[in-house]
Amino acid sequence: MTTGGLVDEQTGAPSPVEAALTEAIATSPRRARTREKLLDAALSLFAEAGIATTSIEAICERAGFTRGAFYSNFADKAELLDTLATREQDEVIAQLRAAITAVAGPCTRDDENDVNAIGEIASTLLNSLTFDRRRAIVNSEMRVLAIRDQALAESYRAREELLLGAIGEELTRLIEATGQELLIPVRMFVRLLWAGFQHDLESVERSGPDSPSATELASEWMTVVTSRLTQPATTPHDA
Repeated sequence: MTTGGLVDEQTGAPSPVEAALTEAIATSPRRARTREKLLDAALSLFAEAGIATTSIEAICERAGFTRGAFYSNFADKAELLDTLATREQDEVIAQLRAAITAVAGPCTRDDENDVNAIGEIASTLLNSLTFDRRRAIVNSEMRVLAIRDQALAESYRAREELLLGAIGEELTRLIEATGQELLIPVRMFVRLLWAGFQHDLESVERSGPDSPSATELASEWMTVVTSRLTQPATTPHDA
């Protein structure tokens, strides 16, 4: 007999229900590691060979798993691509949030030079945008594919809206922490910065290995844009 369906009273052994629960708990971390390895392999291969030409078999081989491991985690390559895009999006937000958290507090803004406050905002943004080239390449290809594929376009647009909204929330925190306020809606400000940085990322990929990084290119214009579109806060922000 069993008690509550979990333990066999005669042997003290776990019942099938408890055994299944224990196995599920034990395999969850292992499955998560498998998914991450598959996603990492896919990111590298998509950047090297392209999304369309990369096969599930190639992803499995690069990750060191069988097709069975792939299909136990993803229904198809489209689901993997969507999961990968979401993971990279979450990483961008996490990086920005960590950088903003490091800001000590309000900065003073000089009426003529704006050096302190503007430098704080620009450096925090730049430090948070630590894209590697694989992300830049894959994201560029996804934008092109979304032009031709309506289903992909809808998911891409939905993710982008969520991403820009989250970045907007974090930027609002940053701007308030530095004692400033925007002269335009935060959504518009985010789109300007995001479009500019995406352009720099793609520009770097088209250039040679000795070209400046995207962060270096962005540093040439981001401080100017931020300076022109912010001002000292006219009312104190809540702590």
